[in-house]
Amino acid sequence: MSQLDNSIQELLQIEGATGAALVDISSGMALASSGNPGFDLTVAAAGNSNVVRAKLKTMNDLGLDQKIEDIMITLGNQYHLINVLNTTETSGLFVYIVLDRNTANLALARHKLNAISSRISL
Repeated sequence: MSQLDNSIQELLQIEGATGAALVDISSGMALASSGNPGFDLTVAAAGNSNVVRAKLKTMNDLGLDQKIEDIMITLGNQYHLINVLNTTETSGLFVYIVLDRNTANLALARHKLNAISSRISL
């Protein structure tokens, strides 16, 4: 099993996690993904790359010279967390995780997501 697949499996061990993917921002292609969040994860990965690109463009337009850490989307029964990777090796990628809102602890999930994301390498 590849290091990326191991990272995805580790993400899925977060309480409440139903799906996870490592996504290329520019193409929207999932480099690795797994889980069953109740929708097509590859379509969600591509769509969320549009969200990240739009936010990066807006930040550039505003002259904000900072890095995105996280983007959170809350739905009635799910949390969608996007963690933008900012190391030299992983620049241009983000981690996308879907959490069941009824069973996940959002603070703990974000903490674990950040820890796992910091160890991802290509």
